[in-house]
Amino acid sequence: MNNSKHIDWKKYAIVFAITGAIFSTALYASNYFNNKRIYEIKRIQDSISTSILSSETQFSLLSELSCKDVGSSVLSDELNSLAERIEFSAQNLGAENKEVIELKKFYSLLEIKDYILMKRISERCGKKFMFAFYFYGNEKNCQDCQKTSLVLTYLREKYPALRVYSFDYNLDLSAVKTLATIFKIKEPLPIVVIGDETINGFKDKEEMEKILQKIYPKETKEALDLLKTKSATTTEKK
Repeated sequence: MNNSKHIDWKKYAIVFAITGAIFSTALYASNYFNNKRIYEIKRIQDSISTSILSSETQFSLLSELSCKDVGSSVLSDELNSLAERIEFSAQNLGAENKEVIELKKFYSLLEIKDYILMKRISERCGKKFMFAFYFYGNEKNCQDCQKTSLVLTYLREKYPALRVYSFDYNLDLSAVKTLATIFKIKEPLPIVVIGDETINGFKDKEEMEKILQKIYPKETKEALDLLKTKSATTTEKK
């Protein structure tokens, strides 16, 4: 009987030790990945802060530059890079993650800064840009948002002078809410604003392109003519 109790005690001790080891390992792994995630988020935030500071500096430099020195796409690289980082973060941490939401706020502010800067360049230097404001939501309240994003990406690639600014309609940011108020944006989503026209719901590539050409006839024609010229030049070289 005593020997049986001794064996049971040893068995329980071993089980306890194994359980403790598993728990400690899991806790260590959890802390490791959490710390790694926090470090990555902090790194992204620092990078975004640097980009915002860079945009502020570019605003200041603009007043000192002649029009021939001003590029047609001042903040595009920063915006595209940040969009990719935010998308990566959302996929890994979840779209509702607090840090991801903060990154989206930074990005939204930088988009608005880019719009203001492009407007100044357009007015001061006569450079023509086309502007589109895209308001989207999550999959629950905006099933066509993903398709609309693809259409706008297609148009942006075809028309380099087109500036597409994407905003989460539900983002708790006063600047975005002000923008939505200015454009009188109300659900359902998606909604795209081009010039003075508000486009509700999903429109395919052909429909959206016709609207863009109607609002910006000169700019779209110039882009298409340039595209034809490049295509002809490429064919001749072959």
